[in-house]
Amino acid sequence: MRSGLTMLGAGLLIGAAVFRFGAATAADNDGWITLLDSSNKGDWTEVGKANWEMKDGVLTADKLDGKDLSYLVSKNTYKDFQIRAEFWVDDAANSGIFIRCDQSDKIDSNICYEVNVFDKRPDPKYGTGAIVDVSKVDPMPKAGGKWNTYEITAKGPHLTVVLNGEKTAEADDTKHASGPIALQYGAGVVKFRKVQIKPL
Repeated sequence: MRSGLTMLGAGLLIGAAVFRFGAATAADNDGWITLLDSSNKGDWTEVGKANWEMKDGVLTADKLDGKDLSYLVSKNTYKDFQIRAEFWVDDAANSGIFIRCDQSDKIDSNICYEVNVFDKRPDPKYGTGAIVDVSKVDPMPKAGGKWNTYEITAKGPHLTVVLNGEKTAEADDTKHASGPIALQYGAGVVKFRKVQIKPL
């Protein structure tokens, strides 16, 4: 009886250790914060107005309300991080993801890093895949008419942009150290179905 209890106790201890290790590994390998997905628009402050709405699990905009571009700005600020964002745009779209913005009530490429989504930008060097005025893209990829995934990493001064598995921009720059992120609507049809961020 005693040896049976001893074996049972040892088994429970081993099981608990495995469980703790498994839970720690899952936590260590995760760390992603979902800002937007198919069931949740997320908590954003809007700067400028567009007709953002959830349609069939996708956050969509296709019209400005006024002449100013529209931005959905995160409530939290971030310094070093990775972003994974799934988006769809039409060929005429002007959009992007703005990071490390110096303020939250006015968004543009002068006070943020702008990771562009703009297939028809007159100067394609800073079009889709580029960091506007920081890192050019050549050749510029096309995002229109399909679902795309951006992976954006900001760690210290080092910035990296990967679009659909291909690195499109990389730079070292110190203008903007931390701040909120923002999703842009400027023109065309813009859809986001998932946006996640992982602090580093």
